[in-house]
Amino acid sequence: MGILDKLFGKKKKKKTSQEKIAKKPSVQKIKENKDVEGFINALKDENKDVRKNAAKALGNIKDERAVEPLINALKDEDGWVLRHAAEALVKIRDKRAVEPLINALKGVDSGVRIHAASALGKFGDKRAVEPLIQALKGGDSKVRQGAAIALGKLGDKRAVEPLVLALKDEYVGNRLWVAEALGKLGDNQAVEPLCKALKDEDSTFRRFVADALGKIGDNQAVEPLILALKDEYLYVREAAKKALEKIKHK
Repeated sequence: MGILDKLFGKKKKKKTSQEKIAKKPSVQKIKENKDVEGFINALKDENKDVRKNAAKALGNIKDERAVEPLINALKDEDGWVLRHAAEALVKIRDKRAVEPLINALKGVDSGVRIHAASALGKFGDKRAVEPLIQALKGGDSKVRQGAAIALGKLGDKRAVEPLVLALKDEYVGNRLWVAEALGKLGDNQAVEPLCKALKDEDSTFRRFVADALGKIGDNQAVEPLILALKDEYLYVREAAKKALEKIKHK
């Protein structure tokens, strides 16, 4: 069976049970059939769906031979191909992919930068911290959001101050993830700014802020959180209550 059949399956012909299994082969079966090279070749196919499915399959196989071809696929003109290539590289977890992903993050295409930020956050490599901080400071809203999420996952204290500044991002959706990232970092430097953010006009943001303060667990947040127990929204009051309980038992 050819590589295109494995990616898409044949049409109009009734398949046997073995053929149905071959349409979405197991990792072990692909390795036994030595089809890794076939999927690598499919990354160059003119059909974007073939390229996308090939990248996805290579991520599931986790064969190091696919690293360089997948890095090249980060330049694909189709966003979905690029996304699956980035995700595949994360699954393979080969450090050769970090610098190309950082370069992609520094590019001009916002879609590419978003996928690169997400992949770098999952990779956990500290080389990505400074480039992600730069991505947090300006440009596309979704890129800033992706950078905030990634910095929260990386857990590097260098991100605390830039994230504190990002609490004033013009888009509330971004501010939610900034607050969550600060909660994960757990640095006391963020407590005072987060306490001030408890007075923000957006109730969902206030809930995220209360959660973050609970994770940090600093006593400075007790009084502001007590005041938040009187918030007009129940879910904010509940978040404040849980945060106070965490601080009490920390």
